[in-house]
Amino acid sequence: MSEPASISSGIAKRYATAIFELAKEGKSLKALEGDLDTLEAAIAESSDFAALISSPVYSREDQAGALSALAKKMKLSPMVSNSLGLMASKRRLFVLPYLAAELRQQIADEKGEVTADVTAAKALTKTQSDKLAKTLKASIGKDVKINVAVDESLIGGLIVKVGSKMIDTSIRAKLNTLQNSMKEVG
Repeated sequence: MSEPASISSGIAKRYATAIFELAKEGKSLKALEGDLDTLEAAIAESSDFAALISSPVYSREDQAGALSALAKKMKLSPMVSNSLGLMASKRRLFVLPYLAAELRQQIADEKGEVTADVTAAKALTKTQSDKLAKTLKASIGKDVKINVAVDESLIGGLIVKVGSKMIDTSIRAKLNTLQNSMKEVG
């Protein structure tokens, strides 16, 4: 991990721990999850919002004012709104994507869930997704939340990542293995 990314994740971890503990104490983890969904969607969909949180051009006051107005518009909980205001006043908004990821991890740990990143050649149906989650739960022993990404270059099959484990059953990987074994023979 690069040094700036390490610093950013360290800052995010401290903020995330504080926010998570406050939410847990206030029994508002569900509201926190909803706020995370809203914030992550805003970061992904709005280049202006992404620029606001990452650009040093905006002053602390501009960032705090804009985030206060956005928090009201997005109907974020007071705890998250206040945290974003504090982060703006300390010039720490650039860690917001790391903060969201860390909070997701802490909430999943609290619920006893594991997230599986699945890459498929085409979108999975609800039935396929449920069957995969059930199979992974039997293997891992925890509830599994599935994040699906589509990569048509896989041709077929799946790549499943759970924690540090990766299972690659894609046709592309099988063809690469076959190609390598053919090189060894010839």
